[in-house]
Amino acid sequence: MKKKDWYWWLLLMVGSPLWLQAQAWTITPRAPMPEPVTNQAVIEAWVGNQPYVYSFGGLDTTKRYSGIHRRAYRYDPLANVWDTLPPLPDTLGKIAPAGSRVKDKLYLIGGYHVFANGNERSSDRVHIFDPATNQYLPDGAPIPIPIDDQVQVVWRDSLIYVITGWSNTGNISRVQIYNPSTDTWGSGTGVPSNSIYPSFGASGAIVGDTIYYFGGASMSGSFRVQFHIRRGVINPANPSQITWSNFLWSNVRGYRMAAVEALDRVFWIGGSDVTYNYNGIAYNGTGGVSPNGRILSYQPSTNQWRQELGYPLPMDLRGLGRLNDTTFYLLGGMLGGQQVSDQTLLLQLNTDSIRYTSVQQWPPALPALQVQLYPNPASSSSTVQLRLSKAAPAQYQLFTRTGVLLRAGPCAGLETRLSLADLVPGWYRVEVQQGQERGGVWLQVGE
Repeated sequence: MKKKDWYWWLLLMVGSPLWLQAQAWTITPRAPMPEPVTNQAVIEAWVGNQPYVYSFGGLDTTKRYSGIHRRAYRYDPLANVWDTLPPLPDTLGKIAPAGSRVKDKLYLIGGYHVFANGNERSSDRVHIFDPATNQYLPDGAPIPIPIDDQVQVVWRDSLIYVITGWSNTGNISRVQIYNPSTDTWGSGTGVPSNSIYPSFGASGAIVGDTIYYFGGASMSGSFRVQFHIRRGVINPANPSQITWSNFLWSNVRGYRMAAVEALDRVFWIGGSDVTYNYNGIAYNGTGGVSPNGRILSYQPSTNQWRQELGYPLPMDLRGLGRLNDTTFYLLGGMLGGQQVSDQTLLLQLNTDSIRYTSVQQWPPALPALQVQLYPNPASSSSTVQLRLSKAAPAQYQLFTRTGVLLRAGPCAGLETRLSLADLVPGWYRVEVQQGQERGGVWLQVGE
């Protein structure tokens, strides 16, 4: 087995979930971090066949400039233990850097410092960390335009794209490209200079040769939150050439979400719907900001979006550890009430839950089976009665409106009670198969 596959079996051996969300994802708390931390760089690496997840820099529970630090930690997901690493080799603590893994090294780019008088300064530093020795190598060539809160993605395990972000006084339109093998910087096709593309606090990933980034804060208004998905198609023959476009989806927005590519999709995990300063207080003057408890995904091949709500996820994220297509780690972040978290969260995606990409793609039609639900509409704190027209062995499946499989099980004769606990308000689909017959009914769950 490949090194990124065999350990999945081991993860199943190291402990069962403490809670299971009734949705597509299982979220399991693991050993807490050595301290609460938010707005830090998070990235994964392997040493041989051993996976690790890393945290570099960030902000502590004071949520003050003096709580911004250089501390670094390493998490072993197989042993479920944390180690303390040497601090970032910088003169000041920093928040909002980004981490990327290229081959066997980690690259920590940008971020910003905050001073006692409230001034902020974007960083041009490129720290290089060697997971095999747990030591920092000499810094890489400085990024030409100091940057923080940028979108940062890796193309073909060779080039790091630093896309837009904040530089000292405002958002920039530049795309800066770092080549670790030559320790040199180049420029890519910049994003259009309007209110849609330049951003800080956005996040994204690459699927194939196409960059997708979403959300963030614009320069307009009180750093208004952004709604657009921006798409940049890289020319493989000349990777500095990027063709940019954008589109919208259902008026959804986001800020400081973790983003990752998996299963030929981009997932945006956690974050908030309102932009805020590093202390969690909204720029628009409405006070403290809360996490949105949401996971989004976009599948470019089908142009299908999916939204799942109701997860206990933090905001203020600058990355996550991706161990394979279904296993991810979130470290720290900010919870409700702007509480800085020490949580280590294992996120596991049920691949069966993404078999169908829309309600038009339910399984092929079979002879009809009469199915009823009562009561319908129902509340999320109640149960419903699933009634079949004839007694025979049958199986039910409960899906979200967009086709995410939430639950499945055998039917208990003519009538089966289904608990709606943990379901968020919305529309769901109950499908039943009995021999060669299939039936289904829509279920409305309210407050």
